[in-house]
Amino acid sequence: QKDESFKKKSKSPSSSSAGPKLDVVNYKTMSGSSQYKFGVLAKIVKYMRSRHQEGDDHPLSLDEILDETNQLDVGSKVKQWLLTEALVNNPKIEVSTEGKFIFKASYKIKDKKSLLRLLKQQDLKGLGGILLEDVQESLPHCDKAMKALQNEIIYISRPNDKKKIVFYNDKTAALPVDEEFQKLWRSVAVESMDDQKIEEYLEKQGIRSMQDHGLKKPVLHKRKKPNQRKKHLKRPRDNEHLADVLETYDEK
Repeated sequence: QKDESFKKKSKSPSSSSAGPKLDVVNYKTMSGSSQYKFGVLAKIVKYMRSRHQEGDDHPLSLDEILDETNQLDVGSKVKQWLLTEALVNNPKIEVSTEGKFIFKASYKIKDKKSLLRLLKQQDLKGLGGILLEDVQESLPHCDKAMKALQNEIIYISRPNDKKKIVFYNDKTAALPVDEEFQKLWRSVAVESMDDQKIEEYLEKQGIRSMQDHGLKKPVLHKRKKPNQRKKHLKRPRDNEHLADVLETYDEK
């Protein structure tokens, strides 16, 4: 009997100390449901982008979007999540005044004229060019518009990631350069050198590079306020101002 009671006591702590075990099935279901939700969202954003690029820009309700993307079997919880969180807070989706959804492009450009106007503004303000992928996302029928503007724009590949940037081709800035100078310029390889190394090399050759420190803001000196001393008005003493008027009446 002692042995049996000892066994029962030894078993009881292990059973009580064991907390609720992680349900592997539930964990997989939770992670799977999260992946499913974001999969639905990704499909919606992709569809909204493609229809915008095709020039179809009228807003759609959630049911219309789910119908267009063949996702009508989405549950009520996922629908609620899309309506209240996912679509509302997505940077690529905009909510219309009617409560419907529309794709939010990087730039509001509808045709080649609006694109050229935007590139001119970027150039005039010194903001540089625009990523080609942003133009392709924003402008419906982009390839056709870019082909029509081939003489008005130029492409430059960014060195760090080779992404193409679109610039306005300002022909007024085109200056004739001697061919010999162009050959010399192209013969110098500076791809592996950064600005600091180029500057050091020029200094060794006795050439001083131009420094661009940006526009200097004029220092505004604070004006000293004049000392405003309180003016003390001299007040006449008692009856001093009536000295010539008053008479003394001595006892007669």
